[in-house]
Order: sequence, then structure tokens, then C-alpha cells
Amino acid sequence: MALSGLRNHLSQEGSACPGRAAGALATGKNAVAGAEPRLIVFDLDGTLVDSQRTIVEAMTAAFSDSGLAPPDRRSIRRVVGLSLEEAIVRLLPETAGCEAEAVAGRYRDAFLDLHADPAHEEPLYPGALEAIAALDRPDTLLGIATGKGRRGLRLVLQRHGLLERFVTLQTADDGPGKPDPAMLSRAMAQAGVERRATLMVGDTTFDMEMAQRAGVPGIGVGWGYHEPDELLAAGAGQVVEAFDELLAVLAETFPAPGREGER
Repeated sequence: MALSGLRNHLSQEGSACPGRAAGALATGKNAVAGAEPRLIVFDLDGTLVDSQRTIVEAMTAAFSDSGLAPPDRRSIRRVVGLSLEEAIVRLLPETAGCEAEAVAGRYRDAFLDLHADPAHEEPLYPGALEAIAALDRPDTLLGIATGKGRRGLRLVLQRHGLLERFVTLQTADDGPGKPDPAMLSRAMAQAGVERRATLMVGDTTFDMEMAQRAGVPGIGVGWGYHEPDELLAAGAGQVVEAFDELLAVLAETFPAPGREGER
């Protein structure tokens, strides 16, 4: 789907919640008279946050503490985005499938231990903070949809001072994980925004498949865990290589109020 296709998709009639007024949360600072709010949902790991070191170290510790051979870095990267339990099931050898719950518990412990260290680094990708600040405006609502658990998500967002930027936080704790569309459906319902005014941004095929199944367009980012050609094959309308490029695409897809006639 090219950029023009993204715009056409977002302008089509239809609603994720028939009969529900859009913009239930678009009040106060997020209200623009006569404007339908737009919802941009971001993945976290590999999209906003460079969490590879944390994930690899925690997964390696979880497998080692379980008496299992740790998976290699590439294998771990391939399952980022799935719920923790699903990711571990895919990484475990068939003979150790019953260990998934125990390994998941050890992963959570290792993750929290890493975050308890003040010296631990889990940086935002270059341009992420500026992009979020630019998008935090009256006509736009921001959300997160992640395979992380809620506790881990809040830890990361709080560390970067971003928790208050997002009106909806969807995690694997709340129901089916990616690529099931449930997280996006809940995000739209919670934000009060229709399908036609929603867009997903992520770095994995799981993100793009979730967007497709939810009936919303997806934009892939090329700096994360899956390759650009994989993202396109999974349904991404396009793949961007920097946050400046993402902002330009979003500006064309979601013009500021009063600019719609310029398209």
C-alpha cells in the first residue's frame, strides 16, 4: 500500500465500534473543535526503545537458570513482539515445552533485576523522543501495543518520562497477544477512535499482521527486529528508516486541522 493508499484507507467510511461516537478521550488538551481525533499506536521494543540488550540478557539468564541451553541472539530477535509465553514456547526445544511457564517466570525476574540497576541502559532510538513530543498535540492520541507485560511496559515508559504521553496501553496481560487484533481493537475502543482514523507503527511482522487483521494500515520501521522486505510482505504500507521520515509520512496521512484541502 503506497502513501496515497494509506490516505484512502483512512478516509473510507466505517467504524470499529458502530454507533459509538469517536473521540471519547479527545477532551481537554486533546480536543480540537470539529476535528475527529487520530490514534497512532506504537509498538515498544524495536520501535521506540532499543531493548535488544535487555531482552537477550534476560532470556539468556532465564534459560541458563532453568538448566537449558540459551537460544542464540538471532533466534531471540525473531520472537520479539510476541507475548512472553509464546516467545519462549517458540524458543524451547520440543522436549522442554512443559518448562515454558517456569522459564517465563525466570525471565521476568531477570528483567526486573536488570531494570533495578541504575546503570542499566535501554535507550530510546534516535529521534523517538522528539517524534513523540511532536505528535502529542490536540488532534492526535497516542497508544502502545506491546508483547511486554504491563509492569515491564510501565517501568520502561516511566524511565524515559513517557508514561503520560499515551492514552491507551495495551499489553499481553490484557488478552491475546500479537498478531491477534485484540490489542488494537481495545486501543481504538478505549480511545474512542474509529478504524479509519487509526494507524499502527511497528518493527515486526507481528505488528503488521495485527494491523491487517484489525483493519487498520500499518507503517513499518526499518531499525528494529525484522527486515523491511518482511514487513512489506506482512502488509506494511511502507517502511521508514528514520523518525523524521515517519513524521513526514504521518503529516501526509493525518494532515493538521485546516490542511485537509491541501492533499
